[in-house]
Amino acid sequence: MKQKTCVVLIDGSNFYFKLKELGFHHLLDFDFTGFKKWLAGSDKVIQANYYIGAVRTDGTEKTLKLFKSQRRLLAHLKNHSFNYSLGYLLKSDGKFREKGVDVNMAVDMLVAVYENFCDKIILVSSDTDLSPAVKKAKEKGKPVEYVGFSHKPSVAMVANCSKSRLLTKEDLLPFTKGENK
Repeated sequence: MKQKTCVVLIDGSNFYFKLKELGFHHLLDFDFTGFKKWLAGSDKVIQANYYIGAVRTDGTEKTLKLFKSQRRLLAHLKNHSFNYSLGYLLKSDGKFREKGVDVNMAVDMLVAVYENFCDKIILVSSDTDLSPAVKKAKEKGKPVEYVGFSHKPSVAMVANCSKSRLLTKEDLLPFTKGENK
């Protein structure tokens, strides 16, 4: 029997802040290779993508530090055979908001479906803006597994996806180099 294939799509900001809420603060120590293999189980990961808003520096020390930190993260992801897709950050009311990230994820999900690129999609995001793409993937016969966090699950994603997995702190410990044990 042919091994089933999957793509892993991670909403970077969503992932980072959920990890941070659980006490994990160091993405540069996170074992993304082990994590994607664990998510896939017996399936073969043929593509893994990480989506994030690009930090642009405006010359201030803070943005320069964020820019350098993001560059280190992108290099870390590359070392773990992850592609990354950059949206952008828009400053509004003194806060930065990601733009274009959800669209990039939805497009990649639908490309995988319409080009019959894989057998299933593993979606690590609690963003309900992705629901229309999830519904379309399922209509076309492609299962979408929602991977969220048990401390803040997305009820809509659980309801809309083919399968759900809610991660606990204990699930993540093997990928964190002993941080916060």
